[in-house]
Amino acid sequence: MPTHRVLAQAGAPPTARFLLALAVVLAVAFALSRLARRVRQPAVMGEIVGGILLGPSLLSLLPGHLETRLVPPSTLPSLHLLSQLGLVLFMFGVGYQFDLGHLRTPSAKRQVAAVSLTSVALPFGLGVGLGYGMHSWLDQSELRTHGPLGPALFLGAALSITAFPVLARILAERGLYKDPLGALSLACAAVQDFLAWCILAAVVVVVRASGPWPLARMVLESALLLAALVLLVRPGLAWLLDPARPWAGPALTHAVLVVGVLLTAVATEEIGLHAVFGAFAFGAVVPHRHIDESAPQVPERIEQTSLLLLPVFFTVTGMSVDVSGLGARGLVMTGAVVVAACAGKFTGAFGAARLTGATPREATALGVLLNCRGLTELVILNVGLGLGVIDTRLFTAMVLMAVATTLMTGPLLERVRPSRPPAPRGTPADRPLHDPA
Repeated sequence: MPTHRVLAQAGAPPTARFLLALAVVLAVAFALSRLARRVRQPAVMGEIVGGILLGPSLLSLLPGHLETRLVPPSTLPSLHLLSQLGLVLFMFGVGYQFDLGHLRTPSAKRQVAAVSLTSVALPFGLGVGLGYGMHSWLDQSELRTHGPLGPALFLGAALSITAFPVLARILAERGLYKDPLGALSLACAAVQDFLAWCILAAVVVVVRASGPWPLARMVLESALLLAALVLLVRPGLAWLLDPARPWAGPALTHAVLVVGVLLTAVATEEIGLHAVFGAFAFGAVVPHRHIDESAPQVPERIEQTSLLLLPVFFTVTGMSVDVSGLGARGLVMTGAVVVAACAGKFTGAFGAARLTGATPREATALGVLLNCRGLTELVILNVGLGLGVIDTRLFTAMVLMAVATTLMTGPLLERVRPSRPPAPRGTPADRPLHDPA
């Protein structure tokens, strides 16, 4: 149904339509997240599926034009802006939690390095090859790049990711958070996410730069921003948020962190990167010790705000997913990316873990865990769709891959590594797998 007819028959002011759409989004997200937990899946998976169901994949098949009545097209720009705010706050939380301090022994570091690099390099290579092979199948009218290099590099970066936040939830729910396997998988996921974001940043720079000089400028500005965050912003935050200061407290900490993450996100947007890079980088440089002493509840508050807004992000993403429009080539694309994603992650992690001393069962469990993609994959896919390096059909195929690999993580892990009660306090979590010490 044309947009103007939907607006005319809606008969409600824009604010009312927006609030109704927001209410529908949050209600569906809450209901399906509860359902996901009942079937032992992360709550975020229910929210992702809810967003897809609110898109054209399901509602367009039902009578009554529900896809435009429940979430009218006129509300999508506002929902998109709201989703970007939730995304920026979420990426701050991911950066804030980026910590490898729980794996300190040399043998553990070697294991993390080996597993991380191989389980990034192999899916990246498979993704690049797949991108070149499928480039002629992409809708060139939707792309803003010339040649297969941009789509191929992006597909490689997208297949390399592991969803650190979703993985942490899965481990916590199964009592494996302080287990050596859980510690190793979290460390590898953190390293892989860092490497994948670096690769994606390089892809964005290559795609957006119109020549060698703009490319050099973006690289230089990005390096200067990172240097400023490490050398100026981090010490400045440590001084400003020091609990010994008379002005220290939760209110100031909350204001400083929110303003800081928004300004850093703006800076990366101005450079030509995506706002998520700035949010992640700012979260990574925030000094934990000062926050933990003066206002430990503030990062959790910011995370709760992002979790309230993230269902909006899933819905906006779901609006771009149209399973009914895949066709035969789309189904082949979906199968190819699922196979490449699973084979690359599992083979890379399993092989490196075995070579560094893990038992076959431990290596299998690690390969299963690192194949989890979830929310982080959707963030990257939205960046790619916005850049114009993938078309809607490949975007749909990749979203289905993210859902499939995340849904299979829990059941497969239960078969190779059953759940156990949470580890008692003091349980060592910094030993490598199969370390007799």
